[in-house]
Amino acid sequence: MLTTLVRAGIVLLAFSTSTLAEPMKVTLLGTGVPTPRPTSFSASTLVEAGSEKLLFDLGRGSTMQLYKLKIPLGAITANFITHLHSDLVGLPDMWLTGWLATPWASRKGPMKLYGPKGTVATTENLTKAFADDIRIRIDDEHLDPVGITFAAKDIEAGTVYDSNGVKVTAIEVNHGEKIKPSFGYVVEYGGHKVVLSGDTKYDERIAKAAEGADLLIHEVAVIEPELLVKNPVYKDIQAHHTSPEEAGRIFATARPKLAVYSHIVFGTVKPAPDIPEEPLILRTRATYKGPLLVGRDMMSFRIGDMVEAFAPDGTNLAP
Repeated sequence: MLTTLVRAGIVLLAFSTSTLAEPMKVTLLGTGVPTPRPTSFSASTLVEAGSEKLLFDLGRGSTMQLYKLKIPLGAITANFITHLHSDLVGLPDMWLTGWLATPWASRKGPMKLYGPKGTVATTENLTKAFADDIRIRIDDEHLDPVGITFAAKDIEAGTVYDSNGVKVTAIEVNHGEKIKPSFGYVVEYGGHKVVLSGDTKYDERIAKAAEGADLLIHEVAVIEPELLVKNPVYKDIQAHHTSPEEAGRIFATARPKLAVYSHIVFGTVKPAPDIPEEPLILRTRATYKGPLLVGRDMMSFRIGDMVEAFAPDGTNLAP
């Protein structure tokens, strides 16, 4: 069964899928980049499946978005990092704030964290950097020392998490020769599959991993050609990311029930406060004609009998 609505060149939809478990829910906590913009926090995605609440990348603002959703920081069962760029500046916030003995935090055990080589070292150095804060809070607020520890692991491609019927598989992607390894993730639960590309250039491994996926969340860089010529920095940025045309090729090969853009890099000759959405869609349509949405912070998706998309205000985008 298929229901579609076309609005501004975007297909809004509800697609039939298998009914083998309770629905998964995916929320785009942040769809932006490290640039501090009021319209979008840094990249972070929440996947809720059964009793598991999984956080992929910990961008700026992820704790505030969880607060809006009324999800205690301590309720996150595992965290995953795609790569070790400054996109993950929300990690110290999630770690330290999630330890506080308040209803909106209250992590009871170690913070589970999975990521590329260097993840464990990052946690060790954070623990050293905040040693005084940790000592004071244990002594002054009587916080449980276990709650401020990390259960961190440097991962390789393959299955990295398997708990309560939820399996997470890391796929290595190409974010450039100097940023290795860099990962995307596949989340499977009850016959459903969600794929997150992570930061990457065009990589056919994503298309292969996303075959038959209910939801494919992919990064993109939409930079005006004139800016690439005028400013070498943008040429370097584009070289580490996927163009709309290239992303469209990935979507066309994988044929997910719904493709969504997140972690949207953009550059315009005339400074703009928000994503140049129309050019992004038009350039993608050069290579892909299927279901597509441009992600926005707090946009969410329900994957059950149907794949449904919801606007940040909760409006169902697919009747």
